[in-house]
Amino acid sequence: MDSFYIETSVGFLLAKAHQGLYANFRDLLAPHGITPHQFALLAFLWQEDGRSQTALSEKTEIDRTTLSGLVDRLQKLGLVRRLPDPADRRACRVCLTPAGRALEAKLAPLANDLRRTVVAALAPGEYEELCRLLIKLRGGVHD
Repeated sequence: MDSFYIETSVGFLLAKAHQGLYANFRDLLAPHGITPHQFALLAFLWQEDGRSQTALSEKTEIDRTTLSGLVDRLQKLGLVRRLPDPADRRACRVCLTPAGRALEAKLAPLANDLRRTVVAALAPGEYEELCRLLIKLRGGVHD
């Protein structure tokens, strides 16, 4: 029988690393009334405003129903609005409001500070290598 050591399982280690980073980021964002998932959606819009909900779903890898709820909450907070897609009457574009755009100046530094904390815990070049390996694993199978 092959023994399985959970402490060295990639899935377990990734889950625990994610839990810690997520909790830290959640705490940093909480005073601003934003969750990490909402931050991710805003960050994609800061890169390219006016994406369709379908494009946002694909980019964030969040199913359309869940994404719609996230957009609803951001809309209630006055950070985004839905506008008709001129190329497709059935679709809408998610656009930042001035308040949503302004939030980038407050929240991006928090994300960058957390990134610097992670980088500081690693040897030179390890952060970039970790990112490269995680990108590689996104499409693959792991335990």
